[in-house]
Amino acid sequence: MDKSVFGNRIKELRNKRGMSQEFLAEESGLSLRTIQRVEKGESNPTGDSLKKLANALNVNPDELIDWTIKEDKKYLNYLNMSALTFLFFPILGILIPFILWIPKKGKVQHLDQIAKSLINFQITWTMLLCLTPVVLYVISKIELIENMTHRSLIISIVILYVFNLMSILVNSARIIKGKKALYFPQLKLL
Repeated sequence: MDKSVFGNRIKELRNKRGMSQEFLAEESGLSLRTIQRVEKGESNPTGDSLKKLANALNVNPDELIDWTIKEDKKYLNYLNMSALTFLFFPILGILIPFILWIPKKGKVQHLDQIAKSLINFQITWTMLLCLTPVVLYVISKIELIENMTHRSLIISIVILYVFNLMSILVNSARIIKGKKALYFPQLKLL
């Protein structure tokens, strides 16, 4: 394990959590000097110290050792395209991206942002899909729209499916070009 890479990882995680070196030393039970030496790349922590650092930083010890954030547009696109499983069953458009996200969480650049947005979008879309028949039924009963037919329901559902499909395809192209994926609408649940 490269000492300087490991030290940079510790420092980055500490800063990300708004911790000072003193606070990390307190939380981990290690000396301030040990934290300083590890961050400068002067030494690697022992197994026990590694566990203490991981606990204090709220990460898995393996993530500290094996850490590299990679740029992997292929995987990001793969994750995005996995949401197409909604075509078979709407819940799959949520579950499959979630299952693909968890093992790579924090290891692929922009993965967390894209996965959260995609899953939030799919949850929102699924809720809209389920609410559409109810809303159309209520509208027909209060006679806001005369001659409400089953065709209106089918057209509404087809529009929702096409919208979801187009969102995934457009975002796939954006990911390949290195642009930020945009999913709208979405309830911020994750």
